[in-house]
Amino acid sequence: RAISQKIQSWLTIQSPVVFSIYAIVAAFSSYFSMYAFRKPFAAGSYSEVEDITFLGIVIGYKTLLIISQVIGYCTSKFIGIKLISELPSEKRSSAIALFIGIAWGALLLFAVVPAPWNILCLLLNGLPLGMIWGLVFGFLEGRKVSEILGVGLSASYILASGVVKGIGKWLLNAGVPEFWMPFATGAIFVVPMGIFVFLLSSLPPPNAEDIASRTERAPMNGAARKAFFLRFLPGLLPLTVLYVLLTAYRDFRDNFAVEIWEELGYDKAQAAAMLAGSELPVTVAVLGILAFLMFIKDNRKALLMIHVIMLLGTALIGVSTVLFQMQAIGPATWMILLGLGLYAAYVPYGCILFDRLIAMVGAVATAGFLIYVTDAFGYLGSVVLMLFKDLGSPNLSWLEFFIGASYVTSVVCTVLYLISLVYFQQLKTDSAETSKSDTL
Repeated sequence: RAISQKIQSWLTIQSPVVFSIYAIVAAFSSYFSMYAFRKPFAAGSYSEVEDITFLGIVIGYKTLLIISQVIGYCTSKFIGIKLISELPSEKRSSAIALFIGIAWGALLLFAVVPAPWNILCLLLNGLPLGMIWGLVFGFLEGRKVSEILGVGLSASYILASGVVKGIGKWLLNAGVPEFWMPFATGAIFVVPMGIFVFLLSSLPPPNAEDIASRTERAPMNGAARKAFFLRFLPGLLPLTVLYVLLTAYRDFRDNFAVEIWEELGYDKAQAAAMLAGSELPVTVAVLGILAFLMFIKDNRKALLMIHVIMLLGTALIGVSTVLFQMQAIGPATWMILLGLGLYAAYVPYGCILFDRLIAMVGAVATAGFLIYVTDAFGYLGSVVLMLFKDLGSPNLSWLEFFIGASYVTSVVCTVLYLISLVYFQQLKTDSAETSKSDTL
């Protein structure tokens, strides 16, 4: 505690640049490390385990693993609507440690419980991990530099999924048994996770200048959450619905990336390399675009610009898919453009969209509440999409299904972004609240 207090005192007298670098490194590394407990299992093929037949329906074992974890993750998001919005800030770091410990223990069970019963272990694994984003972002929201902090944090999950699956592939090639590989990957990150969460917990709370810029952030009870959502329902509803599609699309692309790359003509070694390599230019481009928003001082203008960026992102998904099918661009370029469009539309949800929305309307609330509302329903969409692929379109290849999903996601999400944009552009708020802006 003494070390933490010294770090906190030191940070309070540092420049915004030094503070931001410290906060980004701590938050990025904490959430990056979490992915070592969530995604490495997807690097395995589990081809030795037969597909599961239930009530005459055949579903792939790996598909059931993914669905099981997503159900746990989705359930966690619904729980998080209450827990994240009500949890006192001083309990965030201990909650992170507890949840990571439970998730790692579930990976141990995944290794020792025989298949197919170990499918349930991934449900237990996903259940606590869904809380981590809200806990980490809680340290960052409500600050005058929240954009750059949120963008830095968001870089973690764009890069982490490919990297930890690459580590998982490396462990498999080194001879680690397939069912032990997820637990072994987590073991590599246990100590780093603890160090970075400690550094994150040493951040000082928002100061008076932060509160003046972004409004006060305080726990919300059930009545406050309901009142806030209903007040802005015409704008929040389309944002929630389209996030269901975006999350389902993003999860499908992420969980079956190896299969998609192989169908695009890459062998297993090349596919593994592309998992991380193709996401690097996406990360740089998306985060560069979103970081620019920190220079927009007026919260209303910033919120509308965020909508425009997200809208262009979903449009890019459709346009790049048309170009790919016309053979105007190659598969690698297509996948990079898809990633750019997807994450330009998706990333703002977890960091800057709701932070600016709350600042614009002047309400005392938490971005974590709104993030978890959209997340909860988003992961339901992920489960539905995977079941639809296995049950409704079993004869389509992964690539064919992915192309169709790209078109649907692009068209529907672009329209819904337009609806939300028009609503918030016309929204009237109290003049004193609306005039609040960033002061960098």
